[in-house]
Amino acid sequence: MTKHPSPPRAGLSRRSFLGSSGAIGAALGVGPGSAEAQQSGPDVAPDEQPQITLNVNGQRRTVTVEPRTTLVEALRDRLGLTGTKIGCNQGQCGACTVLLNGRRVNSCLTLAMAADGAEVVTVEGLADPAGNLHPMQQAFAENDAFQCGYCTPGQILSAIACIDEGHATDAAEIREYMSGNLCRCGAYPNIVAAVETVRDSRKG
Repeated sequence: MTKHPSPPRAGLSRRSFLGSSGAIGAALGVGPGSAEAQQSGPDVAPDEQPQITLNVNGQRRTVTVEPRTTLVEALRDRLGLTGTKIGCNQGQCGACTVLLNGRRVNSCLTLAMAADGAEVVTVEGLADPAGNLHPMQQAFAENDAFQCGYCTPGQILSAIACIDEGHATDAAEIREYMSGNLCRCGAYPNIVAAVETVRDSRKG
């Protein structure tokens, strides 16, 4: 015997169901009408946004930011330093690596306000005033340590820190301490060679 679906109950439609669900959700404290959703509030008005001071590549820069602005956003969108790249925006690829007070950080995970008063070095600040490349930049070029180039600024800054931190004893250690910087083109052997080149030149 074939069973036929029961007819919908009178007075209940998809629209009325969704409407009542939204009201119930707000009453229970979940969904768009909840207190959690309201806590984020509107964006901070421009005239109320805090100002921070960064010493970027040897220059003192004052920038207005929202409290939630990340360092990479401040560098790219406020200061026009687009050499620092945004990759995964989750701290997993290393494309946004900069030096903060001499230490490498993922600038996509660093709030700009947390860097107030700090020394920041980006790829734009590596060459000398005459335009001569930093030794690591030169080594990357000589060793073909990049292909598409998107990850290269972060790779170079991380490589500089890798040597400064004393983590470039051998190829295995270089690979370990450079593992936070991903190269989708797979130029890893050449990146290691570039780091070794600079390391050895410093020894000489």
